[in-house]
Amino acid sequence: MTMLGVNVDHVATLRNARGGTEPDPLTAALIAELAGADSIVCHLREDRRHIRDRDVQLLRETLKTSLQLEMSAHPELVKLALAVRPAEVMLVPERRAELTTEGGVDCVRNRTSLEPVIKQLLNAEIEVSVFINAELAQVECAKAMGAGTVELHAGPYAHGNTDAAREVELDRIETAAHAAWEAGLVVHAGHGLNYANIRPLLKRVPVEKVNIGHSIISRAVFCGLANAVREMKALVSGK
Repeated sequence: MTMLGVNVDHVATLRNARGGTEPDPLTAALIAELAGADSIVCHLREDRRHIRDRDVQLLRETLKTSLQLEMSAHPELVKLALAVRPAEVMLVPERRAELTTEGGVDCVRNRTSLEPVIKQLLNAEIEVSVFINAELAQVECAKAMGAGTVELHAGPYAHGNTDAAREVELDRIETAAHAAWEAGLVVHAGHGLNYANIRPLLKRVPVEKVNIGHSIISRAVFCGLANAVREMKALVSGK
């Protein structure tokens, strides 16, 4: 059964818009846990535009499920991860001007800088995932660097304008997923997934976990966070 990771970044974005303490991403994470989330995801950016250092610490101390910390391989963030020790770190690319993550880490081009970071995290008994485009070369390099999990970038599928375009992207994701499984990697998928496109993806590629944030938080505005998580959990688990 596919698991559901709920990303609480957008709760922090709303909090930071007014400079206060509400809504609290920790409270959101606890509600998501009670509603059936299998893990909580947060992305600590270099500019701290949403999740902040204290959020990560509180989440780590309080959650009953696992915490996945998304971050770049910036030395400051690596130092924080080693201190906080989340269950898993997912390495992602970061560009200051982007609204959200625009693509996967280029493992091949950045192997020299990424591989030592992965070894540091693994030596601290922190599981490592790498967010990659659905490309065989990226899968192979992630495996060679020592990562145990790859998260396949589902954005091109999620944002496809036609059925034909989405089918092409599903083919790419399926091919990359099978290559990763054959290499002994755990496979996750994320970015752009929502209540309409999640089932077609999982019917074709039953990955071990999907990580979803924006769609769940958006629906929560209208039906409440617990209901939004339950609805997505039911879709993900095939119920």
